[in-house]
Amino acid sequence: MITGSIVALVTPMHADGSLDWEGLERLLDMHIIAGTSAIGAVGTTGESATLSVPEHLEVIRHCVRYVNGRIPVIAGTGANSTREAIELTTVAADNGADACLLVTPYYNRPSQRGLYEHFRAISAAVSIPQILYNVPGRTAVDMDNDTVVRLATLPNIIGIKDATGDLPRVADFKARCPDDFAIYSGDDPTAMELILAGGHGNISVTANIAPRQIADLCRFALAGDRQQAASINERLSGLNRALFLEANPIPVKWAMQQRGLIESGIRLPLTPLDERYHAQVLAALEAAGI
Repeated sequence: MITGSIVALVTPMHADGSLDWEGLERLLDMHIIAGTSAIGAVGTTGESATLSVPEHLEVIRHCVRYVNGRIPVIAGTGANSTREAIELTTVAADNGADACLLVTPYYNRPSQRGLYEHFRAISAAVSIPQILYNVPGRTAVDMDNDTVVRLATLPNIIGIKDATGDLPRVADFKARCPDDFAIYSGDDPTAMELILAGGHGNISVTANIAPRQIADLCRFALAGDRQQAASINERLSGLNRALFLEANPIPVKWAMQQRGLIESGIRLPLTPLDERYHAQVLAALEAAGI
């Protein structure tokens, strides 16, 4: 089981929007040095929605090749077409990804039956370990607990990233899912409490700009050390909020550019952070000690 801080990695781009492969390698090195437990490649924060399929797959390949087994790579391979999700997951598995993260199908809003059959079909088609991803604020569909519990019985569905911030769900998952079913936060403000309640880690946006702090927070929370975890969490609380002043990954990419970690590239329809938010994000970075 992968535990701890899993960065929902941005995809670095040059100012013209082309992919920055050297920048990607620098970020991967930074996370390995900082103690990040695993790389989450080409998810929402990685702008999967604006990458072509060949680009999407090449980012996965590049991460796997460059990381070279130093830490696990979890590939984002979800889609609102089951066939496309199977194709992406197959290529990720064939290229050495350690696991895949599969978001609930967006826009077409399937029923709970449709969600179950979608994930069951991917599980049956590709044997790689698979992590469910429930983020109703972006997909307009909420996978209910009963559906998660049914899917958790399938042998290669190994966990869930829950981005609802609904902490009572964790207790229900813990009570009803197999003991080896991993529960990850997808919501930085509530991640500490989720881990202290029995969760296994945080698939984090904030880790892009504060990798060591998020790694330490997860380590303390997993050890049950609320005091140490809460001290870090308090310092990061303003930053966690600031990184969602506009749609993710707009604020985090701007913050990373300000700190010299990436160039300014972001793809339409996303645009650079509005100037009215610049001072808030900078203040949050300074308050967090970054």
